Amino acid sequence: MLQPVVHGLLLALGLILPLGAQNVFVFNQGANHKSIYKSLPVIITAGFCDTLLILLAILGISLILLSLPILQITIYCIGIVFLVYMAWSLWTSHQHQLQTYKPMSAKKQIGFALSVSLLNPHAIMDTIGVIGTSAAVYEGTEKVVFAVATVLVSWVWFFLLAIAGKFVGHVDKTGKYILSLNKCSAIIIIIVALMILKQLVEIM
Repeated sequence: MLQPVVHGLLLALGLILPLGAQNVFVFNQGANHKSIYKSLPVIITAGFCDTLLILLAILGISLILLSLPILQITIYCIGIVFLVYMAWSLWTSHQHQLQTYKPMSAKKQIGFALSVSLLNPHAIMDTIGVIGTSAAVYEGTEKVVFAVATVLVSWVWFFLLAIAGKFVGHVDKTGKYILSLNKCSAIIIIIVALMILKQLVEIM
């Protein structure tokens, strides 16, 4: 029973550690808010989205859905639009005065978290291709244990990211670092969007 636990933990860590739009956004929101409580919307949304993708991958449902070309193209197009909009929102935060800068509302956090989690083809393909395939070697209880281990990594990781962001935001008393962080986040998200656009062109 230990094997599926270790396998799930290491696999999930390997997939979630690389810098991507989702990680950047969670860290960014942790830094932009004065308390972790205010960042809960993005943490919970990202956690649930990852849980959904992992379960769909393990059950094999997502592979069936993505076998439809029109669905792949739709996901790619919507994902690009959301990522560009999010990058623009973060980049233009420099227009606010530091004293009046307002962090994202819970509603906006949830919307953006949904877009970078469910509309990110890279994340979807990684989940299906790696976690889904790896889960196929297990049956019954072992498959359940494997699923729980991978899901647990996602939730713990998002909380740690937000806490790390909160620490950075706390150290930055002037607010200048937060605005610089927003711009860096916007650039990374645009790069991800361009990579997705390249894949979309190849598919079409």
